Amino acid sequence: MDATKEKFVATRPSTVDSSTAMRGCGLANLTWVGVDKEELRQRLLMPEYLRLAMRDCIKRKDATAIPDHLLLPGGGVADMAPHAPMVVFINPKSGGRHGPVLKERLQQLMSDEQVYDLTEVKPHEFVRYGLACLEKVAAEGDECAKECRARLRIMVAGGDGTVGWVLGCLGELNKDGSSHIPPVGVIPLGTGNDLSRSFGWGGSFPFAWRSAVKRTLHRASMGPVARLDSWKILVSMPSGEVVDPPYSLKAVEENELDQGLEAGVDAPPVAKTYEGVFYNYLSIGMDAQVAYGFHHLRNTKPYLAQGPISNKLIYSGFSCTQGWFCTPCVSDPGLRGLRNILKIHIKKVNCSQWEEIAVPKNVRSVVALNLQSYGSGSHPWGNLKPEYLEKRGFVEAHSDDGLIEIFAFKHGWHASFVMTELISAKHIAQAAAVRFELRGGDWKDAFLQMDGEPWKQPMNPEYSTFVEIKKVPFQSLMIDGA
Repeated sequence: MDATKEKFVATRPSTVDSSTAMRGCGLANLTWVGVDKEELRQRLLMPEYLRLAMRDCIKRKDATAIPDHLLLPGGGVADMAPHAPMVVFINPKSGGRHGPVLKERLQQLMSDEQVYDLTEVKPHEFVRYGLACLEKVAAEGDECAKECRARLRIMVAGGDGTVGWVLGCLGELNKDGSSHIPPVGVIPLGTGNDLSRSFGWGGSFPFAWRSAVKRTLHRASMGPVARLDSWKILVSMPSGEVVDPPYSLKAVEENELDQGLEAGVDAPPVAKTYEGVFYNYLSIGMDAQVAYGFHHLRNTKPYLAQGPISNKLIYSGFSCTQGWFCTPCVSDPGLRGLRNILKIHIKKVNCSQWEEIAVPKNVRSVVALNLQSYGSGSHPWGNLKPEYLEKRGFVEAHSDDGLIEIFAFKHGWHASFVMTELISAKHIAQAAAVRFELRGGDWKDAFLQMDGEPWKQPMNPEYSTFVEIKKVPFQSLMIDGA
């Protein structure tokens, strides 16, 4: 057989088990006769003069630093634009030992200039200098550059955090409202990979990854474009409190809490505010506390966390020792239900009024979820029957419906049954906006996490901390790999 061709045939699985296994590798419901390496390269490869111009502008951090000889290729005759010009961002630290060799494989299939190592080129640098360079060349009358910019697609090789990072930087293009937003696909190299699962790219990269890279890029060049809601989070806390937020939360000067809901006497006279964006979930409570302990250990003793299996074993150990599965001392305020410190207000769709929602009794974790996949592929909201949806005033959940689902876990055992989909989580609400109000007392700290990034939130006994979630006006574009 020709060395540049690989034969692969996958028919629609006839059993639930085989279908699930195939989806785990991102290969469900596809029939491939063969992917020719050279044909694939022609579909993806941008003309050299454009690749070099973008590379130089990114290196110099100047979108106008384009050498004159690159503006008139071939004596003024522009090259033909490829069918699906593509760039790949790769996090070489993801995927264990496969990261560096996967990068090399991608460069062989495309070009060195179209594969961006995230330790060397940050996504915002690509947007501000690389894409801006392409737009500048197009503005000079270069039809090839114009077509490349319009057809550009992006793949991200990494975990959910890496994908969210790239999506957030691409969101900058929405500011002027005129730039085309490239759709994004995923090569799943993380542990949970819930974003990847939600858009048909699977929960892990196949063991036969060398041949799978070709098929993945081919799918990415042809896949339809889907939409994804993103959610802005605003954390407003009493000034003077010390917090070490995750990198996705940035300090801002203005407090932009919705004025339609009065904070009243519980609002601090002087507030410190952080904001960020998430795509999958925000959670408050014991699950975030376990995640915080795990991340702290991994950062201080990285040799203990060498891969997904060891990570999950350590995570399970933290779950047991911190009281998630059993409560050794009910007098400890840190082990009581969230009802003692938490208030929830929501806005329903097409409604301008806030309403308070009761926090269920004895719940120890509350989650606001955007995707259909959570915690490495589970569906805690569940596939709800039409009668139940109508009774609760809910609609069928989707990642692009402008709504976020709020549910709760009572304890670790309850969460375990939910995550194995034996039961559904404790449904609280479905909302277009949410405000959580946290108040101290006996509690000195609360724990939160956003798309897998946990942090310890200090609690003030006199004033409340507010966590407000609102939909970002613009949706992200994803390549559907199913």
